[in-house]
Amino acid sequence: MDMNFTIPVNEAFEASAADPACGCPLCALYRKLEEDELELILGASMMEPDIRIKTNESGFCRTHYDLMFVRKNRLGMALTLESHLDELSREIRDTGFGGGMGGKPIKRIDALEKSCYVCRRIENNFEHMADTAVWLWETDEAFAPKLKAQPYFCLPHYRMLLSYGQKRLGKKKQPEFARQCAEVVESYLSTLREDVSWFCKKFDYRYKDEPWNNSKDAVERAIKFLRSDLHNR
Repeated sequence: MDMNFTIPVNEAFEASAADPACGCPLCALYRKLEEDELELILGASMMEPDIRIKTNESGFCRTHYDLMFVRKNRLGMALTLESHLDELSREIRDTGFGGGMGGKPIKRIDALEKSCYVCRRIENNFEHMADTAVWLWETDEAFAPKLKAQPYFCLPHYRMLLSYGQKRLGKKKQPEFARQCAEVVESYLSTLREDVSWFCKKFDYRYKDEPWNNSKDAVERAIKFLRSDLHNR
């Protein structure tokens, strides 16, 4: 177990336990990893030859191109794009007797569409963080109360926790871990269903004078619960 991950995992779980507005702690960890990677790629790492080789090969997904663009470091982004485009111009050139048949560009573009330098960096560390959360639950008696105090886990990260629980924990401990995670999710899901239903009813004239209660942002919260809340935009 890489002990470097224990501090950020503990901090994220403590923050969400103290303030439900922080949401799913694993979403918060993902956003922090993403922020750090974007800072590096447009800063200290930008001109490092070994990093440039990797970004030329992988490129970036549309989400991370957009997030880089709004950071307003146009020169840094342009320098990264310059070498990437130069390399691509060679790699997708279809040559052969009488011209190629399109196989070379198909293969290279297909690989490019499935790759992103930032995503790969985040995913590697994020998997370690999810595993660390399970390890802390198993080895640190102070962590279980933090897990039980979470406002919610989004469904993708709920699945992730359960998966790592199955891999790391033995048959005696895994059911209890799954139960504690389920209690967090099921409690939130019950409240969320009520809030979404009330939001719908508020558009019925019979309920127009009733208070909104906690339903005004129910749609937004439901989306975050179902599909995570990952990218700062």
